[in-house]
Amino acid sequence: MRNILLIASLALATTALTACGSEQQPAAGGPCKADDFKVTGDFGAAPKVEIPACKPTDELIIKDLVPGTGAEVKTGTTASVNYQLTTFSDKKVLDSSFERGEPFDVENVGQAPVIDGWNEGIVGLKEKGRRLLIVPPAKGYGQGGNGIKPNETLVFVIDGVKVTAAQ
Repeated sequence: MRNILLIASLALATTALTACGSEQQPAAGGPCKADDFKVTGDFGAAPKVEIPACKPTDELIIKDLVPGTGAEVKTGTTASVNYQLTTFSDKKVLDSSFERGEPFDVENVGQAPVIDGWNEGIVGLKEKGRRLLIVPPAKGYGQGGNGIKPNETLVFVIDGVKVTAAQ
């Protein structure tokens, strides 16, 4: 009887541990969520981005990593930002203003000459805030260009450096 109880206890413990562990990781092939992406590094420094084993969605994903405390980016404002671009398919950093040491100015947000994912995705970002943007191809470079593969999902980490009101 004692051996049966021991075996039953071990079986229950194994089942419980397996169930707990399965909730930690995104399902391979399942749709990505913002929390599946791991970003480390402080505001102002180049981030480290871990791309999860999930399927990118067709939706723009926006997540504030650091809420920010300054002026807020609104349609029509100019946002001076630092950013890092990592491509989803090959997990490579393709571009980084952090590495260049010079912020990038997005003039007339909402109508700026940047990808749609930025015109939509940086609205609401505050100075001293850090934001994660997962940009689907339709709001990025679509069929490719500027060194981007066709139908590539883009992963940006963007720091709000300064916001200037529309003139």
